[in-house]
Amino acid sequence: MDKDILILAIESSCDETAAAVVKNGRQIVSNIIFSQVPLHTLYGGVVPEIASRKHIEKINQVIEEALRDAGCGLREMDAIAVTYGPGLVGPLLVGVSAAKAISFATGIPLVGVHHIEGHISANYIENKDLEPPFVCLVASGGHSHLVVVKDYGQYEIIGRTRDDAAGEAFDKVARAIGLGYPGGPKIDKIAKTGNPEAIYFPRAKVGENEFDFSFSGLKSAVLNYLNACRMKGEEVCTEDVAASFQQAVVEVLVEHALNAVKQYGYDKFAIAGGVASNSALRAAMQKGCDREGIRFFYPSPILCTDNAAMIGTAGYYEFIKGKRSGLDLNAVPNLKL
Repeated sequence: MDKDILILAIESSCDETAAAVVKNGRQIVSNIIFSQVPLHTLYGGVVPEIASRKHIEKINQVIEEALRDAGCGLREMDAIAVTYGPGLVGPLLVGVSAAKAISFATGIPLVGVHHIEGHISANYIENKDLEPPFVCLVASGGHSHLVVVKDYGQYEIIGRTRDDAAGEAFDKVARAIGLGYPGGPKIDKIAKTGNPEAIYFPRAKVGENEFDFSFSGLKSAVLNYLNACRMKGEEVCTEDVAASFQQAVVEVLVEHALNAVKQYGYDKFAIAGGVASNSALRAAMQKGCDREGIRFFYPSPILCTDNAAMIGTAGYYEFIKGKRSGLDLNAVPNLKL
């Protein structure tokens, strides 16, 4: 392709207001993220109404900063990519409305992007040699999916959570042991000083599909352990609880992922989503992939969070395939991949 393709991307599915400019799908020109974590920490989790209002306050500023950092004007953009689902409906509507307004005013083509497709596509940014097909584990606060990436924009979900997502379990356990929100990074940090073998927590298996996940029972086992300790007057070692819980999650994710890669006959595996930045998970996945002769790919931690660069990358591949969204594009909070 002779001409560089510039994508203005917008992401607002939860509590990050983000905008980015991406060149040719794999080069970040700018990537601006305004995080609402300090605001929602006061409430122990994301409050959708507060998130929506903050997105409205910040969306134009973030878009302008992304263009300014990129040294570009709107008229230089070839397309506008925006997350339209899944996510919280209020926050999604803010990003979608902003993208549609810009498209309407400028005539720049609009491309709606699936949030999970964005997370998967984050791997393309820093791993220039990664191309489909491969297997990807998407693990975040809302999703735990094992996905076969057949081609750009072509996916087959082979495993999913039956109840709590991995990141959701991290948040709930963190709250139970007094760490607060967001739980994932805090458990990751204190688990480094705990004993992962101190307490045995269950590793759930789902009979009908060996690639499906279930973390609700694990979460309940942690809560039951904490309650039993309190009733007996026994002291709880927070570090050991965190490390043992994390070990249980990591073992299940690694086992399911590696079995999927081997059964489907691929030699490439990637991780994505907020939980993909967990240091114990990365180390265990790397060790398992090395043992099995599988090439392991992962994004930098900043690209595991909700960000617009990954949406720009996914949008680029949809755009060059000819996908266009109309001005009737709407937020779809339960959008399927």
